Amino acid sequence: MAIKQISVFLENKPGTLQGMTDVLAEAGIDMRALSVAETKDFGIVRMIVNDVYETATVLKDAGFICSMTPVVAVPIPDEVGGLSRVLAALNGTDVNLEYMYASLAGKTSGRAYMIFRVEDVEKAENALRSHGFKIADQDAMSEM
Repeated sequence: MAIKQISVFLENKPGTLQGMTDVLAEAGIDMRALSVAETKDFGIVRMIVNDVYETATVLKDAGFICSMTPVVAVPIPDEVGGLSRVLAALNGTDVNLEYMYASLAGKTSGRAYMIFRVEDVEKAENALRSHGFKIADQDAMSEM
């Protein structure tokens, strides 16, 4: 049930990120979650979008280098300790958490989504489900 994340490699110089977001806006792509990591020479934009395949096509046609990666999205209560309970469910399972970022699910939903990049998606999803957590699918992320 993993969802697809788009990763875009950008040169670390003024205006590059806006150039990418302009391309997405012109194509009607809606970003649902976003993370930007940088180094001296380049950045990596990781995002969850409403239409993964259209996004990849639009970006590649515009000359951007991008890839798709499976990630796990977990809706959690937007409250103190919500993230800690999710991480506790993964603790002791040998699931390596490579990185994570969050997205609010809307102003009135009362929850957030944590996006996890892990080595073993199936193992992470099973561990989370066994502790009562739901796993979001691509449709849920596209509709939020």
